Amino acid sequence: MGVVLKQSIRNTVVTYLGFFFGAINTLFLYTKILPDEYYGLVTFILASGAILMPLMAFGVHNTLVKFYSNHQEEEKDGFFTLMLLIPLLGILPVALVGLLWYDPIGDWVSQVNPMVKDYLWYVFFVGLAMGYFEVFYSWCRVFLKSVFGNFMKEVFARIGVSILLILFYFDVITLDIFFKCLMGLYVLRTVIIKIYAFTLRTPKLDFRFPAYSKEILSYSFLIILGGSAALILLEIDKVMLNQFISIENVAYYGVSVYIATVIIVPSRAMHQITYPLTAELLNLGDYTALEKLYKKSSLTLFIASGILFVLIILNLNDLYAMLPENYRNGFTIVFLIGLAKVMDSILGNINSILYNSDYYKTVLVFGVCLAALTILLNYLLIPKLGLEGAALASFVSIFIFNLVKLVFVKMKFGIMPFSSATFKVLATLVLLAVLFDLLQFQFHPIVNIALKSFLVVVMYVGILYRFNMSEDVTGFLSKWLKKIPRSE
Repeated sequence: MGVVLKQSIRNTVVTYLGFFFGAINTLFLYTKILPDEYYGLVTFILASGAILMPLMAFGVHNTLVKFYSNHQEEEKDGFFTLMLLIPLLGILPVALVGLLWYDPIGDWVSQVNPMVKDYLWYVFFVGLAMGYFEVFYSWCRVFLKSVFGNFMKEVFARIGVSILLILFYFDVITLDIFFKCLMGLYVLRTVIIKIYAFTLRTPKLDFRFPAYSKEILSYSFLIILGGSAALILLEIDKVMLNQFISIENVAYYGVSVYIATVIIVPSRAMHQITYPLTAELLNLGDYTALEKLYKKSSLTLFIASGILFVLIILNLNDLYAMLPENYRNGFTIVFLIGLAKVMDSILGNINSILYNSDYYKTVLVFGVCLAALTILLNYLLIPKLGLEGAALASFVSIFIFNLVKLVFVKMKFGIMPFSSATFKVLATLVLLAVLFDLLQFQFHPIVNIALKSFLVVVMYVGILYRFNMSEDVTGFLSKWLKKIPRSE
């Protein structure tokens, strides 16, 4: 866990830097500079591209991690060559469908918002860039070099967007150029991570593919289903809103979701390193170490995500006071999506366990069924409840999916992520939420947020350290805090 914690801390710093720029873009630059309907269009394009990504990558970003450690050195060139070619199995059919049926697809997608049709082809190129980016990112991760890739994923594009928005504000570029450059950012990001990945291991084209290439292709195809299901659970609400209500509402919804998404920053950072470690433990059959990693990752992520959720809810009114009026009605959305993100985090590295185990086929079936449920719930709830309906659909689907995964891992591996410390952390979070909800300041919103957050975090860290709720967290804090008596 020492390696996990060390790289996770670095990735967390990078990821929070990305979310810092993302917050500036999402909460201030986009909302102040870009017309609401075009901000909604950006949200639609990126969400649709993300849903296409697993198909464009053809599952290789997971396949590469799972099978890399199974190969001898002399077999790896053939393996990497295969990994570079497999995504074409998804890219070429999608491109062909787009060329032949662009107008019918465009007409269907743009029934409520006609402007969407003219920008539909952007979705393909963004999805293509996202797909190959994930392939090269996984290439880096198998060498346990995840920090630069994480920087490119979380920071690079967001800084680029900030620059583009500022250029648009000062009339240096037009709106059309803004959208083209936005797409170009994702392509450029992929080119850069490709160059970095090749510095770690320069591939030599070798068409002597692994003996079990059929198994690799089968796994990749199934991972498409799993990856698509997972992203449908996360992104389909933004896409389906376009089918029922005016597109500026997608922007309002996207801002609320982004606020809640901050909760998963520690999880995203830690998973960069726990995924390959989990795959290695499963390949070695070391289930004792696997259980230890499962429990520690769960507790560490719950400690981090839980306090972020509490901070967001406590400070949400002050945050909304700094946003334009149209963006201030998302408390229910933030609460439901935020709670769903905490549930994701508390399950630790469960996705790594499932997708690298022999049971991945069964789990993929669960995921596909729940993705279908998500689409159905959005179809039923959005017309009745609007934006809150989309949030409720996502919450219910994610809750059911996580419950299914939790029970399945318990049945097949006999392990659970929870411990007595989990419930101690939960009690601490509830206490802090109730206590500081009663404490209201009357200063500027930024001062209110900073002051309340500081007090909450200091008390939270003090309680964690005093009662030694997590060995990893206590060990980390010991480097920065003076030692104080604590219970054994």
